[in-house]
Amino acid sequence: MSDTKGPACGPSQPLRHKNSGLEISRFEYKTVTKADCNLAWRIFSDCEGWAAFSDLYRNVQWRGFPWAPGSRLEMQIIRPAVTRIDRVITVCTPPRCAAWIGHGSGYSWEQWVLFEPHAGGGAKISTWVEVVGAHLPSENGFRDLVRQLHEEWYESFRSECDRVAERRP
Repeated sequence: MSDTKGPACGPSQPLRHKNSGLEISRFEYKTVTKADCNLAWRIFSDCEGWAAFSDLYRNVQWRGFPWAPGSRLEMQIIRPAVTRIDRVITVCTPPRCAAWIGHGSGYSWEQWVLFEPHAGGGAKISTWVEVVGAHLPSENGFRDLVRQLHEEWYESFRSECDRVAERRP
């Protein structure tokens, strides 16, 4: 299934608002898993279980009803430095999509995660994120870091989905 993994469009050139000095960096990624949308959503939505396949996040806590619009998902990201992040859920339609606005370390972002049935079986999982900050580094280092962390997490997630799907009768 490697032909369907990888950047959907890759990181784009940053967008700059001419009057605000703010810069927006966008990243897209997609992958395909053997798990159907329901199973992939079940694994994705169990944030406390992410530690089983990734060490990127810890201290995951919900404020409000999990995945309900307006709820907050608070956690620490441990790389490149330990940082507290806060996600406010804006849209959630299981098992098809979830979206949030995130905040942490002087940055804000909007992110969507979509789950679609894949023609060859399983599910296509795609995500996009747009990050904005007054001091968003203009060099590729920041965009490369965002891309790397997303690729790493989503491929670990895909592997977990595949592992669980293969164990099912």
